[in-house]
Amino acid sequence: MTTLWAFVDANTSAAPAKPEAASSTSEGATRRAVNDGLLLWRLPHLAFLLLIACVGILLWYWERHEHETQRASLISDMLWFEQNLQFQLRHNEELLAQLPSIGGKPDSLAFASHAKSLLANDSGLIRVLWLSPEGQRLATYPPPLGEGVRPLAMAKFIEDAFKLAMTASRPIYAPPWQAEDHAWQLAVLVPLYDDKRNIGVAVGVYALSRLLDQMAPWWLAERYHLSIIDANGAVLAQRSKIEIDAFGDPYQMTLDLPGQALSIRALPFRQPPPLASRLIVASLIILAVLVIVSFWALRRDVAKRLAAESALKNEVAFRKAMEDSVHTGLRARTLDGRITYVNPAFCRMVGFTAEELIGRSPPMPYWAEEYLDETRAMHARVLAGDAPSEGFEIKLKRKNGEIFDALIHEAPLIDSQGRHVGWMGSVVDITEHKRAAELARQQEERLQASARLIAMGEMASSLAHELNQPLAAISSYLAGCRHLLAHRQVEQQAIDDALAKCMAQAQRAAAVIRRIYAFARRHEPHTEPCDVKAIIGDLASLLEAEARRQGMRIQIELPDRLPLLEADPVLLSQAIFNLMKNGLEAMREAPSSRAILTVSVSVERDRLQIVVADRGCGVPPEIAERLFEPFFTTKSEGLGVGLNICRSVVEAHHGRLWYEPDAAGGSRFLISLPLFSSPPLP
Repeated sequence: MTTLWAFVDANTSAAPAKPEAASSTSEGATRRAVNDGLLLWRLPHLAFLLLIACVGILLWYWERHEHETQRASLISDMLWFEQNLQFQLRHNEELLAQLPSIGGKPDSLAFASHAKSLLANDSGLIRVLWLSPEGQRLATYPPPLGEGVRPLAMAKFIEDAFKLAMTASRPIYAPPWQAEDHAWQLAVLVPLYDDKRNIGVAVGVYALSRLLDQMAPWWLAERYHLSIIDANGAVLAQRSKIEIDAFGDPYQMTLDLPGQALSIRALPFRQPPPLASRLIVASLIILAVLVIVSFWALRRDVAKRLAAESALKNEVAFRKAMEDSVHTGLRARTLDGRITYVNPAFCRMVGFTAEELIGRSPPMPYWAEEYLDETRAMHARVLAGDAPSEGFEIKLKRKNGEIFDALIHEAPLIDSQGRHVGWMGSVVDITEHKRAAELARQQEERLQASARLIAMGEMASSLAHELNQPLAAISSYLAGCRHLLAHRQVEQQAIDDALAKCMAQAQRAAAVIRRIYAFARRHEPHTEPCDVKAIIGDLASLLEAEARRQGMRIQIELPDRLPLLEADPVLLSQAIFNLMKNGLEAMREAPSSRAILTVSVSVERDRLQIVVADRGCGVPPEIAERLFEPFFTTKSEGLGVGLNICRSVVEAHHGRLWYEPDAAGGSRFLISLPLFSSPPLP
């Protein structure tokens, strides 16, 4: 459009050099310029009309969409209300069928209590009756004033519903009737049975207006005018919290009541158009005015075309300089593969000059003879438009014969007319990048091998550390057996007990090996419901003899009731065992009066906390920072893996293990585990 306006200005301002010779030509050019100017003058008006038409269509579509949305919301709300109402009615039928009886007769006190609870659940019920199989009223709640139990003079429609309920053995609804206060009521008749013997009919009387008020929530009444109508369209009850005369399209659905055909009708309140739509319309009108003003401003700016063209030339020169300075090689080719342009970076990459490359057709001088077949195949794919969108790697050759790796991205080359005239490729030398990636891969392999060796060392150390106790127990039991046999004190029961304990310790050792092996492979622990109280009790009894020999005491502080914990019992017991054994070793130099190892358990919210506290010499701050590092130890005979393995076990159970100095002297190791650290077992 800028060019056309410039054309008009140029033609209308130019003076002919020879008026006599070129009068007809000048007149035709002027006429064409005037026609072009009129066309350009009318274009803003046409655009404005099109904009107005689009706005009108948009508003019409918006209003239609809002109407459909409101209609869908109405249907969804009414389906929910109908299901809720049907559920409550069915629930009341079930409760009516459960009226208490004694010997086939109503229990007056239990009947009154049951009926009172029925009326108090805000479901529209106002009266409950018990009719005998002959139609006599045996009980009523609330009882009528001044009346005893007497036969009920039933209306014809009640009598028909009574007979139908007795015959069909299912709840039946009687036709609605108008009470003395002109309010419509509805009765449901539910047969009663005692050991498959019919003992009468329970009658629940609904006030339809009360049913609608209590079952329809406030937000539904604020959106719709609700009413219950009969088969003839007569309104029996209605509810609305807002008095508005303007309604939208009604929606009606039938209630599934055996014996009756009642319906619920909802009239949505028609709301005024929202402020947002009016603001949008005003915004679009303002936008249209701005479009017209912008067209006027466009004509004024045509005079600056020459300056813009000059700026464009400067921009082209700038882009050319920027293109020549990049390190990515750029190459343009025609549809048949002939090179039409290369930038300096591409020339530096392959070693050939632009004059040597432009105009060349395949095979190119920078194609490597060793990979000629692969290069030809990829070249054919590019010309066919099947080049990988993520780019492709290929081997190319420099002018000096050196082979290098290149990453090439090809894209269609489109001219100013929108025609596909060739292919533009960007070429990056990735030789050094691939060399660095290969070195990184080799380094990663070495690191993985080192990690595997460390894991194997941890597993071996853990096995040696954890199997010492069961192996020592097996050795002790076998030595006892040998002692009995050597002194000919053969007691079958004692030997059986010792061998059974040996077997149990061997199984425990096998379980430790199995769990430690799985743990070293970084598998999730095998969890099951564990009794922490039993685990700590077993560990205390296991260490009690050693503690007594060294003049120490083990004190267990457990609450009366503890929830089960989802954990691996073997790994968890080994972690607690290590902490308790470390605590005993820390109190070797402590006097007997202070040598007390305390193990306490508490539950805080949804976590279980285990505290192992000793009264030893404590841990210096500079050592406390490195307690859990692998292979760090202050013991001359220690390996430095015990605490690290304990922390790994606890963290595998999604818990925490940390150290705190004890205010009374000594150390405190705390384990915090979630009560639901793992999914429950089936």
